[in-house]
Amino acid sequence: MTDSNKPSVLFVCIHNAGRSQMAAAYLWHLSEGRIEVRSAGSAPVDSVNPAAEQAMAEEGIDMSAETPKILTTEAVKESDVVITMGCGDTCPIFPGKRYEDWKLDDPAGQGVDAVRPIRDEIRSRIETLISELLPAI
Repeated sequence: MTDSNKPSVLFVCIHNAGRSQMAAAYLWHLSEGRIEVRSAGSAPVDSVNPAAEQAMAEEGIDMSAETPKILTTEAVKESDVVITMGCGDTCPIFPGKRYEDWKLDDPAGQGVDAVRPIRDEIRSRIETLISELLPAI
């Protein structure tokens, strides 16, 4: 665990514009800030996918201030859990970390109708992740 004793999760995809941004936003929102959240991309683009932003706004989650970030070794080192979403072998591996690879469709170039099912799958996985990281007392 991190120094703050909060579990820490890093979401990684190629562009850090859709899947990883939605996952990070959901984790922050649904955990009510009890989990430290990061997201990054192996080849980030200039802005968050507008369809992903719109799909999350429908859930009451505002991603308009988010920007894609480059994946750094430091971000991986500081995270307890690293969840990749199609970044392949570009994510550095450190012993003692929990790694998961979530197979999800890429919302790049898709309209909001195509992004909604991806969003809903991410939410379901995030709810499971929260139950694993923050067990009920």
